[in-house]
Amino acid sequence: MKVGMFLVVEPMQPVSRQLELVKSFGFDYADITDTHAGGSMFDSAGFLPSVSLDDNPFEVARLFKKYGVTPTTVCAHAALLEPSSPASYQTDEIMKAIRFAAAVGIKEVVTTDTEPRSEWAKNLTYEQMLFTICEKLYIPCKMAEDYGVHLLLEPHGPMTGSLQGLRDIFKFLGEPKGLGVNMDTGNSWLGGIDPVEMAREFKDKITHIHWKDLGEEWIPKRGTMFGCGFSTIALGDGVIDVKGVIDVLKDKDIEYSTLEIVGNEDILRRSKAFVEKHWQ
Repeated sequence: MKVGMFLVVEPMQPVSRQLELVKSFGFDYADITDTHAGGSMFDSAGFLPSVSLDDNPFEVARLFKKYGVTPTTVCAHAALLEPSSPASYQTDEIMKAIRFAAAVGIKEVVTTDTEPRSEWAKNLTYEQMLFTICEKLYIPCKMAEDYGVHLLLEPHGPMTGSLQGLRDIFKFLGEPKGLGVNMDTGNSWLGGIDPVEMAREFKDKITHIHWKDLGEEWIPKRGTMFGCGFSTIALGDGVIDVKGVIDVLKDKDIEYSTLEIVGNEDILRRSKAFVEKHWQ
């Protein structure tokens, strides 16, 4: 198990600065955490830790290599419950992320449904949510299989944040070979799932892990929201049974995982050590 970092370490700084910090903290792996289509004014000005999916993927790979960091996943978190629109990060961006990843040998692209924001999305029934998500994922799933990439669902919305929702998405799509699960210890717990139960049920589909632990102050929010971008404490310092998840998955050949933690060097190093100690 190789433990990498969330590539947003210092706000308002470009990817090159994030990679410099990742390496300075003693890490050799990181995900491509933020992605966007086309160009960005802030990116052009050096204020955005984001990678354009329309960039030359080999140029991005060379940037990672320059700092001695290996990219492990491409994050393509989407607004799958929202109405289709060129302004929304949805099917087109997921397809671009799959092509991008495949070009440089990255095996995992992570996506999710995300909590509904528009009134239209908030008023969807369960069956309507299931359909709109699966309709947007149908072509990307076929594409992921053809490109030899795993498209992974992360718990971060009302469908992916429930075990039944995940079951129904896989069933509706016909159990596609290119679709898997990105285990997220923090998001699953926050949405009301038992992370250990999730790890057991979807063990065969999990090929990447996002590590988070959350403190007691998050307990009143549990079951009212479906994810948080990152945690601020070391693994083992919170209320989530992270070790229990490790115990379930440690005999599975999962090459990479990511600390979704924003904190000082000590917090990050202790969290990495926690995973490495218990993943034996």
